[in-house]
Amino acid sequence: MHSLTKDQSPWSPNGQTGVMALLRPLLLDVVPTIQQTAALALGRLANYNDDLAEAVVKGDILPQLVYSLAEQNRFYKKAAAFVLRAVGKHSPQLAQAIVDCGALDTLVICLEDFDPGVKEAAAWALGYIARHNAELSQAVVDAGAVPLLVLCIQEPEIALKRIAVSALSDIAKHSPELAQTVVDAGVIAHLAQMILNPDAKLKRQVLSALSQIAKHSVDLAEMVVEAEIFPVVLTCLKDKDEYVKKNSSTLIREIAKHTPELSQLIVNAGGVAAVIDCIGSCKGNIRLPGIMLLGYVAAHSENLAMAVIISKGVPQLSLCLSEEPEDHIKAAAAWALGHIGRHTPEHARAVAVTNTLPVLLSLYMSTESSEDLQVKSKKAIKNILQKCTYLPALEPFLYDAPPNILKHVVGQFSKVLPHDSKARRLFVTSGGLKKVQEIKAEPGSLLQEYINSINNCYPEEIVRYYSPGYSETLLQRVDSYQPLTN
Repeated sequence: MHSLTKDQSPWSPNGQTGVMALLRPLLLDVVPTIQQTAALALGRLANYNDDLAEAVVKGDILPQLVYSLAEQNRFYKKAAAFVLRAVGKHSPQLAQAIVDCGALDTLVICLEDFDPGVKEAAAWALGYIARHNAELSQAVVDAGAVPLLVLCIQEPEIALKRIAVSALSDIAKHSPELAQTVVDAGVIAHLAQMILNPDAKLKRQVLSALSQIAKHSVDLAEMVVEAEIFPVVLTCLKDKDEYVKKNSSTLIREIAKHTPELSQLIVNAGGVAAVIDCIGSCKGNIRLPGIMLLGYVAAHSENLAMAVIISKGVPQLSLCLSEEPEDHIKAAAAWALGHIGRHTPEHARAVAVTNTLPVLLSLYMSTESSEDLQVKSKKAIKNILQKCTYLPALEPFLYDAPPNILKHVVGQFSKVLPHDSKARRLFVTSGGLKKVQEIKAEPGSLLQEYINSINNCYPEEIVRYYSPGYSETLLQRVDSYQPLTN
């Protein structure tokens, strides 16, 4: 029995070559179990980290594995495919090394093997190669893998179905062309039938694969919808498995983002209300695709934004904005709220009454917020303010907002006050008019114009009364006043 010296541990550079040198001849051993055990050992080493996977490539072991993959029994085939998967998973370069040694053709032949375990091992290796980039995916497609993977998803074994669906998803995700290749093999109908499969892990993969197809273009999204996934897919939003929830929200999002028509179809199917319920039932990243879906739907048109409001989407998004600890989730909620509130005064009011604006302002002003959260909060505030005529929500901004936001707030008052006598009175008694007089604006600036418009709504002596220094002026007049003596 060979043994390694201390400085030849498998994790040291010397040890890597040492181990490979020991294992390589064992792959050619006359005893089949020794061959399989050697291949499994290589797979486990290569799986551990990319340095060891690199050592498998450098040790010239891949050609031997590929050769044996075609010749040997099913146990060896599974072990050899495991090594190829373990090497290929780490990086595009290592996956390319597998392609370069001619492994794809042999792996594709294994997809037709009688043994489902061999098919599964081959599908897994092909998926891990394809997931890196479009070029590697195209190589997997060119080797003829897609139709055989579609056959694999029709096999009875759940584990094989899962891996084959996952591999097709990894091929489809890179480009519209690759997704089209997968669709042309007839995969959508089979995936649609599996949405209600009781196996949660399979459901995750099915929903993910449909998302990876639908995301690329309107045509592909419409093909997914035409497979009658609605309303069936909405039941997945109530699933016990968190990732089934997340992946079904993602699928609905990837369809809704393309056109108002597709969004309307989702609204009509009850999809928006179902997603809002789903957001309420989970936390963290599981919520994220649902939050984004509401933003995409609302962005398309004021009617679709109103559908989100009617389905009680705004309070749910406000809750996410306040209670989620992660900045990227808060940023998505801010973005969605901005798209809901930007259409008309009615939309803006629906957002403003939930007390969302002060939260957005504090997130924008906070030094602890990420840059993305600050940018999205600022954009949302501007979008909502420019339509907001609900003055009680605007007034706190006169006191707290920085100059770049204040300009929009004063602008809204200058639009509303000339036409609303009740609001004009309230603006005086609440201290708003006094606050406006204290704002320092550049002469001739837009802000100064807005202030002038507000002041023109009131008698001159009222404006003077609330201007800074007016009490001083009155006191001076007292000092200089000569009472009439008899």
